[in-house]
Amino acid sequence: MIERLFERVLWNSRFVVVVAVVASMAAAIAVFYITTVDVWYAIAHIIHYADPSLEAEARKALHDDTVTHIVEVVDGYLLATVMLIFALGLYELFVSDIDDAHGSRASSKILVIETLDDLKTRLAKVILMILIVKLFEHAVKLKLTSVLDLLYLGGSIALVGLALYLTHASEAHGESPSGSADGGGPKSH
Repeated sequence: MIERLFERVLWNSRFVVVVAVVASMAAAIAVFYITTVDVWYAIAHIIHYADPSLEAEARKALHDDTVTHIVEVVDGYLLATVMLIFALGLYELFVSDIDDAHGSRASSKILVIETLDDLKTRLAKVILMILIVKLFEHAVKLKLTSVLDLLYLGGSIALVGLALYLTHASEAHGESPSGSADGGGPKSH
């Protein structure tokens, strides 16, 4: 009797994850809101770009600032997406399947989270994209003053390419040998 009661309490303790789910959703909504406001202000500043009285130097500065803002916007939306995936993944893993999601086509792309490793992998991919966007943001502002600076930039781009290749290679390695669901796997020669 006591053991059964203890196991029931222990099993139901998983619902504490709902706190993290709600907090993650709130954080995602907050970041979506902040980023959307940033987009609004970026668009409001771009209107002056077509002004014929704008000097070339000021136009170049506005152009560079706009590109930087757009990169920051992508970064913000990616961060909000991380929080959203984290919230949905935690809920699916610890509380319950989201019934409405499993009837839609989008869920096959978003909520294929069976284990904590699946959740970590999905988050790692989005975080990798955030890091790539951050690298791009800094590369846009980078002033190349020496050959070594150019070499560092090229090396960082090569490392990003390697990271993307390894990410995709690990996905291909994780697939079943039979290929896709339609039975069309890789053909042997």
